[in-house]
Amino acid sequence: MICSASVYNRMPHTVMRSQADYDAWNTFTRQLHADCRARTGPLYDHVDSADVARDLDALRAALGEEKLTYYGISYGTLIGQMYAELFPGRVRALGLDSNMDHSLGVAGFLSTEAIAIEEAFDQFVGWCEQEPSCVLHGRDIRAIWKDLREKAQRGELKYPSTGQPMTEVQVIHNAALGTEGPAWHLLSEVINWLDGGPPPSWIPPLPGRQPVEGDVAHLPTLVLCQDYDLRVRNYAEYAALMRVSNTLAPDTRYHPYPIEDLPICMNHPTTNPPHALRYTGDAPLLLGNSLHDPATPWIWSANAARQLGSKAVLLTYEGWGHRIYGKDKCQTDIFDEYLISLKVPPHGTRCAVGTLQESAPRKQTPSQNWPADANHWATSPVS
Repeated sequence: MICSASVYNRMPHTVMRSQADYDAWNTFTRQLHADCRARTGPLYDHVDSADVARDLDALRAALGEEKLTYYGISYGTLIGQMYAELFPGRVRALGLDSNMDHSLGVAGFLSTEAIAIEEAFDQFVGWCEQEPSCVLHGRDIRAIWKDLREKAQRGELKYPSTGQPMTEVQVIHNAALGTEGPAWHLLSEVINWLDGGPPPSWIPPLPGRQPVEGDVAHLPTLVLCQDYDLRVRNYAEYAALMRVSNTLAPDTRYHPYPIEDLPICMNHPTTNPPHALRYTGDAPLLLGNSLHDPATPWIWSANAARQLGSKAVLLTYEGWGHRIYGKDKCQTDIFDEYLISLKVPPHGTRCAVGTLQESAPRKQTPSQNWPADANHWATSPVS
């Protein structure tokens, strides 16, 4: 979605602290959506995942295919879920990796995300406490992390490579990005760097939503706004939701992806309202997720599989990070056999860690993204 950079760059601070902040966002989003709608045209109000599924079916027809074979990752899984619901008789195979849960309201969305990032951060801390090669080994990682967050809250933390002030949400972004791959060694180096230590082996860009250069800005968040109702009525409701996240995630406090997206969804309709999935087709469906996914928690895939019914099989990878295809041979082979030969594993199938293969997909280059999976739902709505 295309917007004017001059309007986009007037965006208030992500995390609201008062009713005045809420009012500022209320005013800003009216201006933002009006500007982006004018710049983008009629498409602006028709980009939810049900609309994209209809586009996908048009592509299937244009290719002369009787039925669809599809692999979707992260937010791309919701496209596959909507396709199954809208076109159940045209499904050949849908391999859905690291699933969204379209049944969630705003409270459930924020709470499950807070739990996911806190659990992923706990896994990182546990690894660092046991692994001598971690640069924070032997130190109180949670205390260091808390100190960084509190310095950022007071405006006292600067990003070492640029000297820019860091906000708390930008600090927390590192926990999300560093556990998506996961990239635990790099995450430990970055935390140590922010705490005054030497630079990491690769210096990531300052994370989080920031002003853009040039004349235009893009707003992929709009897809989320149309698929999920993340709107809150006032600051009191927002503050109550934040208190729950803070309780569920004592170290990370909240998940930065939905917290950065939520205020943008103010004053925009939800055109594909959240609901339990309905699949009436005969083709088997394969869903997969890792146990320790900071972006799309395992419970999301479990709920999606339950909603889709007996034809949906949930494959669990007993490892870490976002995306399971290509990380170990076990689940990669299962996805390949399903997409090629329609062979599905038994319900309850789990893959252990440690069956690496040489043909794992190439990761993003460090110059652009963390050396981990860059396909989290917040930045890559279509996979």
